[in-house]
This record gives sequence, structure tokens and C-alpha cells, in this order.
Amino acid sequence: MREGGLDSRLVSAVRAGDAEAVRALLDEGADPNTADTDGLPVLCVAVAAYDAPVAEALVEGGADPDRTLPDGTNALWRAVDGGSPAVFSAVLGKEPRLRLPEADRERLLALARAWYETGAAEELRRRTGVFGAAATVRVQDDEYDHVDQVSLGGRVVRAGHGAILTSLEWAFRVLTPVDELVTRAVRQPDEIHVDWSAAYWILTERRSFETWSAVVAHRHHPDQAHRRFVVDFLRRRSLLGNSPYYAKKERELLAVWAAEETDGEMLAKVLAAFTQYEHADQEALGLRYTDHPDPRVRREVPYALFTYGVPHTSEARSALITLMRDPDAEVRAAACTAGMHVAARHTEITQAVLLLAEDPDADTRAAAAAALAVSRDGAPAVADALVALSHEESRLARLEAAYGLALRDDPRTAGAVERLGPLGADFEHDHRADVIWRWRRRQEDGDAMTPPAS
Repeated sequence: MREGGLDSRLVSAVRAGDAEAVRALLDEGADPNTADTDGLPVLCVAVAAYDAPVAEALVEGGADPDRTLPDGTNALWRAVDGGSPAVFSAVLGKEPRLRLPEADRERLLALARAWYETGAAEELRRRTGVFGAAATVRVQDDEYDHVDQVSLGGRVVRAGHGAILTSLEWAFRVLTPVDELVTRAVRQPDEIHVDWSAAYWILTERRSFETWSAVVAHRHHPDQAHRRFVVDFLRRRSLLGNSPYYAKKERELLAVWAAEETDGEMLAKVLAAFTQYEHADQEALGLRYTDHPDPRVRREVPYALFTYGVPHTSEARSALITLMRDPDAEVRAAACTAGMHVAARHTEITQAVLLLAEDPDADTRAAAAAALAVSRDGAPAVADALVALSHEESRLARLEAAYGLALRDDPRTAGAVERLGPLGADFEHDHRADVIWRWRRRQEDGDAMTPPAS
């Protein structure tokens, strides 16, 4: 061990799952390839524990994922074998296509493919010789996606080999047919499953028109999971930013699809993707579905009734108010959120939002608090509603209320801020928290903010 026991402390930090301590010790000079008491590199300890943050810290600190172990494997092999896409990504390292010999690349692809095609439970039966039922639980694999964790005969594996295979192929620049990638995604028809996420991510990285065309062709597939995948693919492409060429094609495709779709669940998803684009027929399409029988569809309509927060016509404003009175609480909340930036321009919308401030649904009241907070309507009823909302159980509603009162420099802001309580580090860069902080400073300085114009 090194001077001061750095390597020993590194082993302890890895076992404890303390990624920050691991980074600090590596910065101090600990050996990233330090072996644990059983002789395995600490990177393999992190892989076995499904500890992606620690594995990432070790690899970034210089741990060698390709170092051959006595059994002929290495940390990268074990990460593929273990089935966690998050751990695999952490261990993959830089430039694997250039770093690894072709034979090693082929072996890794074959390993991932064998697990995927055989299935986690069946492969565990083959390896352990135990033929009983496997225990399966759903676990979070990274910040956004989950995966099944399968246990049998004392062995545990995560069934994310489809995602690993997809990611390995892309890392090695193997252009897997689009239809095969979509099939992998919908094998687990769950939009936050690792296989689904890996497929859409890699397909968005493949920027050819041929890839795009092959994906969107699945919108006509009889299996709804394929159609859902297309919507998710288009929605996420819009979030990542498209060229004008693709943006135009996608908004036109979604407009046609929204006009044709008859399934309520699919229509809601198509509308959600469509409203991320600006389209000349956006308002007309929203008006078409204002009274749709499926509340999932109506929840998306408010976002189709405006562009940059401004409904174009009196018909759109009337439809928005109608949706604020919808029997479905989520529809009311969506309508409130969509109308938050126009309430001050139109008294009838402000009045509808004020009614939602007393809605029986807590989430709808929170949406009303957000809308009223940014309203430039100086009417006393708006400030009174914000004071009432500052007593809500929801911290988010109390934050919006205190924020709105601080913007108005209302004399009742102090009570709202006191009821809000400490926000903590999660709100360090929150614009609402910043306004409240500035209000407090003005109070300490004896200064006053000019009330907003009505």
C-alpha cells in the first residue's frame, strides 16, 4: 500500500460506494488499479456491486477496464456479463473501437448477444444448474431508466443486455438494421426501460435520412408499441434540437398523424410530441380535440391552443377556459399551466385561474399558484389568492405563492416566506428562490420594490 494508506482508503471508499471519496483519493495519488483483499481490482468490486458512479470515478481516474484477470476476463467483460447498462457505460472507457482488438470486440458482442437472446433467467439456469423459478425485481439502473434484476442459485444479474448490445454495436460502429433496434426496444414496451432508451438514443445519433425514414415507417405498424416508439423517437429528437429540414418534416408528419389517429392513448402521445413544434394548424388541431372523450387527449390540448403562451383567437381562449372547468383534474391543471402567461391580458382567463386556486385537487391549486405568481394583474383578488395558497401543504405551491407575493412586494410576503421555510441546496439556482432572496435583502436594507403595473 502507498504512503499514508491511500490505496487502503481507496478500497474502503469503493466498498462503501462513496464516489466523491474515491475521486478525492485518486486526486491525492491513490492507485486506481489497487486490488481488494481478494486480489481483484477495485474496479471489479464496483462492477460486482452495480455501483456505476464509483466505477465511473475509477475509470476516469485511470483504472484499466481491459486489464486481464487470472480467469481470463477483465472489468469490461464483467460489466457486460453483469447486465447493467449504467455500469457498462461507466466501464466502457474512451475510444473502445480503436482501443480493443477486433477479436476482443467480437467476443464482447457475442457475450452480450448470447445473454440477450437466451434471456437472463434461462442463462442463469444454464450457469448454475438450478432449474427453479428465478426471482425478479425491477430496479433503477441509472437516473432515468430501470431494468429487471434476476436472481437464481445464488447468482444475480441485471437483464439489460439488449441495451448493452445496442450500445456496444454503436461504440464499435456496427450499423445494426433499424428494424432490429426497434424490435429490441419494444420487446420491453416500457418507455423508461433500458432497452427502449438505448435504442432511441442510438437511433437519434444515427443522423442519416435512411435511418430516420426506417424509424418513422413504424408508425404504420399494427403493434402499438412500435408506434409509441416512433412518437418517443420524434419527441426526443425535438428536445435535442433538429435541423430546419428535419423539424419541418417531423412537424408535418405529426400534424397528419394527429389528424388521423383514433386510439386515445396514441393520440395523446402524438399531440404531446406535436406541440413541441410550431405549426400553422396547431390551434385548429387543439380546437378539434377540446371535447375529446379521453382525458389523456384533453390534457394535451391546452398546449396546442397557443404558441409562445398566446392563444391566437377568442375561440382558443374560450376553449382554454372550458378546459379549466374540465371534470379531470389533470386537464384543469394543464389548462391552467398553458394559460399562465396570458391571464393578465384577458380578465376572463384570470377569473378562471382564480377559481382553480380553490380547486379540490392539490396539484391543480399548485398550477394556479404558478399561474397567478407570474400574472401581471395587479387586482387585489390575485394577491389574496396567493396569500391563501401560501398555506398549502405542497411546498411547491407555497414557493410559487411566496414568489408571486415577493414580486408584488405585498406586505404579506413575510408571512408567506416564513411558511415556506428553508428550501435547501436543491433550489440554489431557482429563479423563484432568487426573487425571494432579493426581497429579503431589500427588507434588510429598508428598500422597497415598485409594485407591478396592473
